[in-house]
Amino acid sequence: MERLPTTDTSDATGFDDERSAATLHDIVVPQLRAILLDGELPAGARIPEAELCARFGVSRTPLREALKVMAAEGFVTLRPNRGAVVAPVDRGALGPIFETKGALERLIGLLAGERASDSDVAELDALHAALGAALQRDDHAAYTRLNFSFHQRLAQAAGNPVLAQSYEALQHKIWRYRFAVNEVTDRLAESYREHERIMIALRARTRLDLAERLEDHNRLTGEAMARALARISAAEAPQGRRRKTKREA
Repeated sequence: MERLPTTDTSDATGFDDERSAATLHDIVVPQLRAILLDGELPAGARIPEAELCARFGVSRTPLREALKVMAAEGFVTLRPNRGAVVAPVDRGALGPIFETKGALERLIGLLAGERASDSDVAELDALHAALGAALQRDDHAAYTRLNFSFHQRLAQAAGNPVLAQSYEALQHKIWRYRFAVNEVTDRLAESYREHERIMIALRARTRLDLAERLEDHNRLTGEAMARALARISAAEAPQGRRRKTKREA
């Protein structure tokens, strides 16, 4: 894991003089989100504000505004007078997230089946091919990132910016879970086959079929994640007391 810079920027106010608050928000929020999504800072770790200010080239004010955004998205916990820490992964939230995402997937299928342009389909075909290449070389991390791009691009092909924005927010929420399930090669192969069926429906512009296949893909992914997280929880749980034998009872 790459270590954060250790330069102290407690007096970094000069960074912000020529940039608007909106510009700083656009700069800091995506970079901070990427650090948290990639697990560069583990759950429970204190957010190193001074180091991040140096890394992003900003003062503490825009960083703290970005931390508020991350808190709203569930990535950090703000502690008054004690700084922010990386929030733990809430495994109980996985079911409701996928339930909601399933409804959006269906809407994406219905709209993209009608509205996707030839260039949209060509871009998605290219992403699908890249997913296949990542699967062939057993590159789980690349597959996970390309999968995010594929689904986000498909949401954009639906031609509804509010839908695409809502979908992206849910995608960010499940990103921290995704690496656990995508460590299983068999699931990656299943996911790719599901993507192939999605692309067949998209190319044919069969909107109802596309909506159904996206819903099924979402459900199967959610179930696979739940199983993977259950295995992780079982592995992390402390061993219980050894059962007494009949002779000991």
